Amino acid sequence: MSVSTAAADQSVCTPLPVLGRDVTVPLVTGGEVSYAALDYAASAPALQRVWDDVAAYAPYYGSVHRGAGYLSQLSTDLFENARKTVAEFLGCRPADQVIFTRSTTDSLNLLARAIPADCEVFVFETEHHASLLPWQDARVTYLDAPRTPRQAVETLERALAGRDPYGPALVCVTGASNVTGELWPVRELAAAAHAHGARIVLDAAQLAPHHPVELRDLDVDWIAFSGHKLYAPFGSGVLAGRADWLQAAEPYLAGGGASRRVTRRQDGGVAVEWHETAARHEAGSPNVIGAYAIASACKALTEAGWDTLVAREQHLIAKVREGLAEVPEVRVLSLFGDDAPRVGVLSFVVEGWNSSHFAAALSAEYGIGVRDGLFCAHPLVRTLLGSDPQTQGECGAPEAAPGEKSLNAIRVSFGAGTPDEHVERFVNAVRELVAEGAKWQYRTEDGRCVPAV
Repeated sequence: MSVSTAAADQSVCTPLPVLGRDVTVPLVTGGEVSYAALDYAASAPALQRVWDDVAAYAPYYGSVHRGAGYLSQLSTDLFENARKTVAEFLGCRPADQVIFTRSTTDSLNLLARAIPADCEVFVFETEHHASLLPWQDARVTYLDAPRTPRQAVETLERALAGRDPYGPALVCVTGASNVTGELWPVRELAAAAHAHGARIVLDAAQLAPHHPVELRDLDVDWIAFSGHKLYAPFGSGVLAGRADWLQAAEPYLAGGGASRRVTRRQDGGVAVEWHETAARHEAGSPNVIGAYAIASACKALTEAGWDTLVAREQHLIAKVREGLAEVPEVRVLSLFGDDAPRVGVLSFVVEGWNSSHFAAALSAEYGIGVRDGLFCAHPLVRTLLGSDPQTQGECGAPEAAPGEKSLNAIRVSFGAGTPDEHVERFVNAVRELVAEGAKWQYRTEDGRCVPAV
């Protein structure tokens, strides 16, 4: 994948309106400041457009499927049209299915339940836990962290060359790292998988909010992503792609909606005929508002124009990277090197600081929200930091082992709703904290570094 690094025209490329942009928060040093939300990689703020669309629909909320009333029919149409919108957003092929789930994690666990019993799974150790862990019941090969995109492809090719050529296989790979923001060579990995008779699922949780992601263009078999990272934080996600394994598998959940016909058997039990559509894995009353919110976000991003959104994000990335490069004590984490294309996600450590302490100071003294820790990608962060931490720091990492209190990093992440002022304030705060130290005392409480009172 390639990313344009052209600077954005700031007269045109303004942030998309998001909820919370006018929220102020108190500072421990006194006064208040507008909150700088720079933790988009965890959950992005909802687009104002999404919130307005959901609010407009809310009075018409009704039961979905099988309801005879007007509001039920309206809600059913809304839900199924949301599925069509997502299919268009993802460039789905005619035979592909779009299944609404709770999150990326839920989507990948659903797929893990649907793979054939003898399937071999190949996954890099660099994955987020959502795509690293669901395959525990399968034959899994964990691949070492590559240090270049080419090495990633070569590593996968070698692993696939040694597999049983007649059995089913699945490759799971991220599109953009939730730790480094670096883009992975998805097309090349898909080509390698298919050349060896394997299928591939793309974890697009960090890619879809920043880049166009299409099944046909990338030639992947499935895509999984979350609404709450796509500016639609309403507890909904998507698994989209090939239907055959999904149709052949037992329903992810057994219940109403998944069943087409249920009858009593002569032996006293029940016989069930399951749906073969997406409904097979959507038992129970669906999250209509969550699906509609995702569809609304898909429309908003498409209408804003990906070229414009990507160009502006690259402008913000350049601001952050240039600012951090001016602070010698800061080390930005990377697998593929400084020149690797990335989305608006960067992780770093600061010499002489525990990352939890530094993140707490950014919040309490500057009103800047970032994230610290291992980011649900423990093997990757351990690889990037090394396994022999030296600096203890004033506050320990949350849930860290006694000998690993410094084995954590700081992550700053941003996107379509981030104003320039937020990243500028962040860079200035980093400079000031490194040069002058924290203005407040901090302590560890319930595993978190917090201001001392």
